[in-house]
Amino acid sequence: MKQYHLGIEATLEIIGGKWKSLIICLLMPGAKRTSELQRNIQGISQKVLIQQLRELEEDGLVRRYVYPQMPPKVEYSLTEYGVTANKIVDVMCTWGKENIKMRQRQGEDIVLLEDKSPEHFEDRKDYY
Repeated sequence: MKQYHLGIEATLEIIGGKWKSLIICLLMPGAKRTSELQRNIQGISQKVLIQQLRELEEDGLVRRYVYPQMPPKVEYSLTEYGVTANKIVDVMCTWGKENIKMRQRQGEDIVLLEDKSPEHFEDRKDYY
C-alpha cells in the first residue's frame, strides 16, 4: 500500500520534476507532435521527453494517438483529467512571474523570455 504524509507528495509524484509541468502547459492549447514539444522545451532530449510523456500517459494525464499511416505520426494531448492539472500549472506560472519581478526589483539581472518573445508563447497566453 502506497502512503503519503502530505497531499503534495502525490502531486509532485505525478507532475513534479523539471519537464512535466512544461509539457502539460504546452499541451493545453491542443495536441502536439513530439518534435513540436521538443522544439518548445529548451534543453530536453528526445529520450527524456518520450519518457516524461509515457509517465504522464501512465498517470492518465496525457493521451497518445498513433495515426495509421507511413511514416508513423504520433500526437499527444491532454486527457480530461490532464486538463485539471492546469489549475496547478497556472498557479506555478503566476508565482514564477511574481518571483522574477521581485528579483528584478532587488537588482538581479534576470529576464523572462516569455515577455521578450510573444510570438513564441502566443498560443499559450491564456494558460498562464
